[in-house]
Amino acid sequence: MNSESTKKRKRFLLVLVSFLVIIFIISFAGTIHFSAMSLGVSSRDAMAASTTETASGAPSSFADLAEKLKPAVVNISTTKTITTGGFRTPLNNEQLDRFFGGEEFFKKFFGDMPGREFKQRSLGSGFIISKDGYIFTNNHVIEKADKIVVKLSNGKEYDATVKGKDKNTDIALLKIESEVALPVVKLGDSSKLRVGDWVIAIGNPFGLSQTVTAGIVSAKGRVIGAGPYDDFIQTDASINPGNSGGPLFDLEGKVVGINTAIVAQGQGIGFAIPVDMAKEILPNLRTKGKVIRGWLGVSVQGITEDIAKNLNLKTAEGALVSDVFKGDPAEKAGIKTGDVIIEIDGKDVKDTHELIKIVAGVTVGDKVEIKVLRDGRQKAFTVKVTERPETRDLTEVEPEESGKHFGMTVQEITPEIAEHLGFPNAKGVIIAQVESGSPADEAGIQAGDIIRQVNRSKVSSLKDYRSVMPRAVSGDSVLVLIQRGKSKFFAVIRK
Repeated sequence: MNSESTKKRKRFLLVLVSFLVIIFIISFAGTIHFSAMSLGVSSRDAMAASTTETASGAPSSFADLAEKLKPAVVNISTTKTITTGGFRTPLNNEQLDRFFGGEEFFKKFFGDMPGREFKQRSLGSGFIISKDGYIFTNNHVIEKADKIVVKLSNGKEYDATVKGKDKNTDIALLKIESEVALPVVKLGDSSKLRVGDWVIAIGNPFGLSQTVTAGIVSAKGRVIGAGPYDDFIQTDASINPGNSGGPLFDLEGKVVGINTAIVAQGQGIGFAIPVDMAKEILPNLRTKGKVIRGWLGVSVQGITEDIAKNLNLKTAEGALVSDVFKGDPAEKAGIKTGDVIIEIDGKDVKDTHELIKIVAGVTVGDKVEIKVLRDGRQKAFTVKVTERPETRDLTEVEPEESGKHFGMTVQEITPEIAEHLGFPNAKGVIIAQVESGSPADEAGIQAGDIIRQVNRSKVSSLKDYRSVMPRAVSGDSVLVLIQRGKSKFFAVIRK
């Protein structure tokens, strides 16, 4: 009896557990169904919505676009002849100077041994812009090359010639001769790019031809110190050595930039020249082989808050004239050192970068009206723009027994010092020493700098310096015009 009762009890418990499990499964399935229904979609609808959202935010694939664009992207290989010295040592230049007094030590004992030549090969990228074989690339890709070979996506190779180049923008124009019409890209409008737009880079990184990468525009108008006309597009589309000169495309398949530079220690930080800049100089490269730019004959620098305060400026906008070159257009028109250029032909000048771009775009020979601030008052000058000399730069210069002020010791420029500096007729005072950590040191002043002005007062002698400096020391800061080599800049020394 007990055995029969035990069996019945076990069967009952088994049925009860089974029933509870079934109820739990049904309840769980109902909950899932209810959750989906409460959102107004089924599981299949939810998946479809997810796909639609992805498609609206980014392309599902770049394959069709890449296939269409790749034929017009080329690989560029160059060969340069490099000449080295006739002898080699395991020591670097610093060690040679320190222990042996430089290479002259070896020449003294071993004589002038003949130099050795070897061929240096490098790789880059480019893109075809015309059916008759014109190609855009970077200037640094083909600079000083003895031989340039362009390889198309179909494997065909052509010898290329340089039709034009511009070191300041790092753009070069090549030409290849083909018996058949070549595939070409379309040049877009980089001014319409927005931060966050999708872009595609195609090139030859590390010799891996026809590599396609994608990313977004990370920033625009980047100034990275590559040249006076920096205006780079920053992107996180992978760019590596060998990509230089290759195209950056938008999703319409139009070129919006020329891939140029990377941050070596960073990831996802690449830079491209806006295609609008390349389109602007293309006619000059094609017909003249170089770019003809306007020139005012001034050196300019940015305006810091300290400089603005010392010049009694309401804002830090504009470009401060730190030097006016004798005989050049600005000097002939009456512009002076210390003037702040605020407008050129109705275009506002917010900073030095803006001024450089505006002047570069002016046609040589044209007259422009330039507005400046001088001693708090606005003045206008008419300047006839000339061609920018190759040896001059309209760029910003970054600042780096007598009394001692602000931690700097000065002395009068003697004829011997002037001769040593390369300025036989130089007058004024030269900084002999700057104490480490002193206000002058913090302002970027260096030994060997020449002081031309103190708080807008001209300094032509030690007497002038001694006259103006005591008054300057009484204030919180002093504005000095410094000459370093052939360049001049303003600096503010704060107590």
